[in-house]
Amino acid sequence: MGSSEWVDVDATAHNASQEERRSPFLVALGERVRTLRSRQGMTRRAVAVAAQVSERHLANLEYGTGNVSVLVLLQVAQALQCSLAELLGDVTTSSPEWLLIRELLSKRSEADLRRVRVQLAEMLGEGGSAQARQARIALIGLRGAGKTALGQRLAADLGYPFIELSREIEQFAGCQISEIHNLYGANAYRRYERRALEEAIQIYPEVVIATPGGLVSDSANFNLLLSHCTTVWLQADPQDHMGRVAAQGDMRPMAASREAMEDLRRILEGRSAFYSKADLCVNTSGRTEDQAFDALRGAVRQQLGLPLSS
Repeated sequence: MGSSEWVDVDATAHNASQEERRSPFLVALGERVRTLRSRQGMTRRAVAVAAQVSERHLANLEYGTGNVSVLVLLQVAQALQCSLAELLGDVTTSSPEWLLIRELLSKRSEADLRRVRVQLAEMLGEGGSAQARQARIALIGLRGAGKTALGQRLAADLGYPFIELSREIEQFAGCQISEIHNLYGANAYRRYERRALEEAIQIYPEVVIATPGGLVSDSANFNLLLSHCTTVWLQADPQDHMGRVAAQGDMRPMAASREAMEDLRRILEGRSAFYSKADLCVNTSGRTEDQAFDALRGAVRQQLGLPLSS
């Protein structure tokens, strides 16, 4: 056997090895690049020039062997006149209808998007009637906002049952919240959370629900809450959150952190945009519990069309 034959065998083996090493994600990414390039009617050379990358680099990307940087991906996305999300395969890029809907919603105000979300939920049958939704009061906010203490008082004032959703989750799981996360993971916790929320909505036409602080982090569960409950954000400054949690002897989730206040600030900053989707907002900072309750009671009774004096 000649040396050239040995080279051919080695090359074949090398290519086969490369094929096995290709990441499924990079392969799918390369396919999307080719699809988007075809949609724009651009040659590989034209995209490479517009993106300011070498044609060979772009070919490797399309083949699924190019482990490119985020900046290069951004340049390629700009050359293909698409978003980075579309290039990476965001769900809203999975079909023409998704793309058309996304285009309609782009650059809309928060108020417009809220109206669309509410109307879409009603159209798809995802939400309850306005009347049924009104009498379920869900308190949202970080730990230390006063959801349990104020929620119990509000329920007594309205004559409604009171539910602390975290306790319902623990009953479903048969263990504490921390154990759910440690033993089964975040996905399992979200399933228990949804199950507890669905049952509360199904059983109670009138109720006050104190929700876990992180419920807003799961869009499916938060959508369910918004569609079936009147939501109230109990807002407070980070210092008040921290002080109240410490007074309860509970430093979760900051127990292992030396920068507890900074961690709390980041959590609050990350969730505030979601908390602000609530129907009502009551700021409890700088108020005694009685003052905070009076503010909450007044806002809820006005929302329900109930007299302030009972």
